Amino acid sequence: MAEADDRTFLGLSDVSISEDIPVEGEITVPMASHSQDEDYSTLDEPVKETIIRDLKAVGKKFVHVMYPKKSNALLRDWDLWGPLVLCVSLALMLQGGSADSKEDGGPQFAEVFVIIWFGAVVITLNSKLLGGTISFFQSLCVLGYCVLPLTVAMLVCRLVLLAGMGPINFLIRLIVVIAMFAWSTLASTAFLADSQPPNRKALAVYPIFLFYFVISWMILTFTPH
Repeated sequence: MAEADDRTFLGLSDVSISEDIPVEGEITVPMASHSQDEDYSTLDEPVKETIIRDLKAVGKKFVHVMYPKKSNALLRDWDLWGPLVLCVSLALMLQGGSADSKEDGGPQFAEVFVIIWFGAVVITLNSKLLGGTISFFQSLCVLGYCVLPLTVAMLVCRLVLLAGMGPINFLIRLIVVIAMFAWSTLASTAFLADSQPPNRKALAVYPIFLFYFVISWMILTFTPH
């Protein structure tokens, strides 16, 4: 057996490659293609372009809320700049109201701010506990942006209150607040309903209804000094 192996190696040692046979070819290493977006870094862009780009993104989300439809735009490119602006604007417009108490001037800025953000956090935690498939900040983004119709309602109510406190003015405010309340609720559910299990959608929508109802009640009961 050993002699046979030796003869095999001896035969292989006689095999040689002739110099007349050309050896040609190329060795190429496939490189991953880089898209233009990967090569572009936002760290190198001017501050002005960054601000304009962010403002355009916020404006597009406002359009999605005012014309609600099933879309992943708010979920895919979420941010909290729009909700922050809406929350601050609504809290500022609710300043200076007269309450039943002679000493208190209505809901203060911090109270409105805490009610909105605390309510959004509770709804988000409820959604996660029910088995929702969206992230914590995505839910906050949707709930915050959907305050936009109620912010518009607050602005309209402030303008109507400039004309006085008559029953006609209250009726106009009531219609506006109810319409914007329905708009906010429908817009938020259009974005968030599909992220919930089919048999638990009602449990997820009910807190959203209460959240916007509380905000609507603060707007409707607002009366200036």
